[in-house]
Amino acid sequence: MATVALIGTLDTKGTEYAWLADQVRGHGAQVLLIDVGTSSAADADVTPAQVADAAGHDLTRLRDAGDRGAAMDAMADGAAVVLLRLFQDGKVDGVLALGGSGGSSVASRAMRALPVGVPKLLVSTMAAGDVSPYVGESDVTMMYSVVDVAGINSVSAQVFGNAAAAIAAMATEEEARRHRPEAEHKPLVGLSMFGLTTPAVDEARAELTELGYEALVFHATGAGGRAMEKLATDGRLAGVLDLTTTELADDLVGGVLSAGPHRLEAAGAAGIPQVVSLGALDMVNFGPREHVPDQFDERSFVVHNPTVTLMRTTPQENSRLGERIGAKLAAATGPTAVVLPLGGLSGIDTDGQPFHDPQADAALFDALRGALAGSAVEVVESEQNINDPGFGRQAARRLHALITAQH
Repeated sequence: MATVALIGTLDTKGTEYAWLADQVRGHGAQVLLIDVGTSSAADADVTPAQVADAAGHDLTRLRDAGDRGAAMDAMADGAAVVLLRLFQDGKVDGVLALGGSGGSSVASRAMRALPVGVPKLLVSTMAAGDVSPYVGESDVTMMYSVVDVAGINSVSAQVFGNAAAAIAAMATEEEARRHRPEAEHKPLVGLSMFGLTTPAVDEARAELTELGYEALVFHATGAGGRAMEKLATDGRLAGVLDLTTTELADDLVGGVLSAGPHRLEAAGAAGIPQVVSLGALDMVNFGPREHVPDQFDERSFVVHNPTVTLMRTTPQENSRLGERIGAKLAAATGPTAVVLPLGGLSGIDTDGQPFHDPQADAALFDALRGALAGSAVEVVESEQNINDPGFGRQAARRLHALITAQH
């Protein structure tokens, strides 16, 4: 029988969670209750003291400090440790939580600790707004609670009841999947793509498929880069073909598609073979043109569509990007190569196109070469634009060589 973990603050939501547990059991799943309420005295399978201890904290001291924010942060860390451990021990097949902003923050951090594919459902008052802080790079499913999590009424009973039915079904499928004979799977390879690097990535994907891999393409929109890195961290990828590293430009300059400061680190930290290129580092991404910050008014822009405006990176920005990328790759623990497209970084960085700027590109290449000097990273230089025929294929074959050499 499948087991669903319920994560909640039972000191304030005990009635709601008791009702929810009955609903989950009614749909044929067992319940494992994780209490993250610092003032709880409820009967739970994992107590608040155990949750706090998992994060290296003492529950009494957290209570006595009187800092609710710090206490919730500690309980979120502990819940993540507890939930992952329970999953790894085969004791949890899915997780469900109800909450407002605080409860959602705690539960979602625990959910994000689980591998992609494990059922995670969060019913939240925050689900109708920006959910990126809760979902992150994971596959957390969010459901808007409509009414507050404050008792069971005719509306909440329907919404919460739907959630109970959904998680019970998803957990049942997860439990069955665990016990099926493991099927033969092709090795997974992650690729990063942008609209303006599509020809290169399509060619690389076709080549990797021919070589016997299953290629997973991630759109380099911030969330895409983080998702690829999470799969690398989870050990799901045999290799990474990171042709499109544009998210790093957004992180540096302040664009809207940043994947955060740790982009381009997961594969290296995990020792996974990786081939990296510089796709779309000629641009920073913003929303509609009228929303671009005034400080950039004198820069070169391309309105890609009504909701996306591209801004050309400068030689100074590209020099800093080269240094950052070089430092990240030099720290990699696995086989790493970087392929430099000396003929341009995107479909609009070619002769006659609006972002053609050989000086800016040269600053990127020179800084990267300097940052990698003396490292174990292989530097491959191509006179081609990144989208020219053959570039993507060459990068794919190089990754294949790194993977096969490692084995």
